[in-house]
Amino acid sequence: MQIDVFNGDADGICALVQLRLAQPADAKLVTGIKRDIELLAQVSVEADDHVTVLDISLEKNRKALDRILEQGAEVFYVDHHQAGDIPAHPHLKTIINTDANVCTSLLVDQYLEGKYRAWAVTAAFGDNLIDSAEQAAKTLALSAVDLKKLNDLGVCINYNGYGANLGDLHFAPDALYRELVPYASPFEFMADNKAIYERLLTGYSDDMALALQTKPEYQAAAVAVYLLPDVAWARRISGVFGNELANRSPERAHAVLSFTEKGDYQVSVRAPLTNKTGADELCSAFPTGGGRKGAAGINHLPLDNLPAFITAFEQKYR
Repeated sequence: MQIDVFNGDADGICALVQLRLAQPADAKLVTGIKRDIELLAQVSVEADDHVTVLDISLEKNRKALDRILEQGAEVFYVDHHQAGDIPAHPHLKTIINTDANVCTSLLVDQYLEGKYRAWAVTAAFGDNLIDSAEQAAKTLALSAVDLKKLNDLGVCINYNGYGANLGDLHFAPDALYRELVPYASPFEFMADNKAIYERLLTGYSDDMALALQTKPEYQAAAVAVYLLPDVAWARRISGVFGNELANRSPERAHAVLSFTEKGDYQVSVRAPLTNKTGADELCSAFPTGGGRKGAAGINHLPLDNLPAFITAFEQKYR
């Protein structure tokens, strides 16, 4: 059996779209909201099963990965988050690169030698890797209008992955993947499946307009912290709002906090675009934290830990 395990954001979805366009398979899908990253714990395997893992931290999934390998499955693992020690195992193939300007879809694009590059460009835009996306797109010879379309689609797919639960999302990530994978090009999807695309665009636009009315909870020269209200639109926009803030003030680090179902904070951190480092280290210092150098998060930050977080945040980037 083929099992495809992937992050529910633009990078995870577009990485799998590329792979399954190149290597079709009738696979069981395992995914979830953007922050549901310990996905391998949900996977049960038998000997000779094949498991593809995309865009979730190997370090966060190490225990389950070891179990899956011990049970005789073959694993293909592609990611750009913190990996920790990568196990040496004859049934494990990895493509891991934690460079701040790389995403999983760009790694898959390299693996497939650019066969479905427009999807990789879409994902890179979704991960706010604008320079990397534009660099990868050069071989496609796109007009400025078409490049903007890929940017908008990537941002909207990424936006759709955020929420406290699947009920917050416009589309469950596995359902959205199934809407995208029939199309060899994102342009074909946007032209042919307008209802899905326009719902994403409208949702993103409406939620971002509300977020941009929010004033910082704390702001200094090097950092800014935003606290969003406890409503669905705020949970959906939290990650891409951080990207928008970073693009508007590239020399400042940003943290966006929203409330979880448990009554604590979920934190999205964006390092300054002029110094894309340290976000993973900052967030990993807190329980349930992790991510990558330029963008990371904390799934559950107790309310009374906010002052300690702000202090650590400012110390990291001052």
